[in-house]
Amino acid sequence: MQTIRKVGQILNLFTVEEPEWGVSEVAVALGLPKSSVSAMMSSLADQGILKRTGERRYRLGWRIMAMSRVLLETTRFRDEARRGMEHLASTFGETVHLAALERGQVIYVDKVEGRRAIRVVVTAVGGKFYAHASGVGKALLAYRPWEEVVEILEKEGMPKLTSNTITTLEEFREELELVRKRGYAHDNEEATPELCCVAAPIRDYTGEVVASMSLSVPAYRFWESEEKYRNALMATVCQVSRNLGYGSKYYRASRKATKEVVSG
Repeated sequence: MQTIRKVGQILNLFTVEEPEWGVSEVAVALGLPKSSVSAMMSSLADQGILKRTGERRYRLGWRIMAMSRVLLETTRFRDEARRGMEHLASTFGETVHLAALERGQVIYVDKVEGRRAIRVVVTAVGGKFYAHASGVGKALLAYRPWEEVVEILEKEGMPKLTSNTITTLEEFREELELVRKRGYAHDNEEATPELCCVAAPIRDYTGEVVASMSLSVPAYRFWESEEKYRNALMATVCQVSRNLGYGSKYYRASRKATKEVVSG
């Protein structure tokens, strides 16, 4: 178990900003013996998870891409959401995102760009972003226990990305309460200046929020037609959730079983 944890720590060091690491650098960063790090990184390279770029230096290997493809192509909510995303992008000409929550951050699982869309680099598929500053992040966090949300925000921080970014726990809690009340979230130029979005959660057959979808629109177009964008997005996520079994007999049976366990 300790070895698996250390391997995970090593892999977490590789980012877009720091894509290459040497054995000595990893050992210092993680406070581990250089000999142990060398052995683990060499083994990861033998499996294709890392690749050697020089003497005791490594980058992520192509095996990671192959594993990512397996994950993406076997994730049911992504398959169910794709058709709706393409329809939204085609109808409005704007960008549609699909995201999940991974270790406290938003990870973009899919993206469809429309003909009028502004390209946003940070939302590339596989990219990660702060949950507190994005519509998809709010839609995901709103249905988590508040204690878990606080733990995430204290770990990840709440950096001020624009003048509109929410940066306090008190204000963010009020924001999440509003999201739960309305059933959707807004990003009001909180992540990127002059770009807004409306986002909503996607649920599986148990009622669990497994993902969120957003429609991103330049601010000058967004607010003049916000209701139209919102209604179309809500209809899409509702259909995706139904396709995943939300509201079905399986969901009702699950809810009944949960109530029986609690009351029993």
